Amino acid sequence: MSKVVDYIKDSYDELVNKVTWPSARDLANSAVVVLVASLLIALVIFAMDKLIQVVIEFIYDLLR
Repeated sequence: MSKVVDYIKDSYDELVNKVTWPSARDLANSAVVVLVASLLIALVIFAMDKLIQVVIEFIYDLLR
């Protein structure tokens, strides 16, 4: 049980005194970057999906 208590104390000490937390402004900037990157990746995947759909439909129409 002593090890568990020591672990919790050490974890708390590290989170409070040793971790460098980002400022609210840095956090907001990072969130915007993640949002924009996610949207761009989603758009690229959407475009690839539509392109593949058009190509496959074209091939199916040729085979009829």
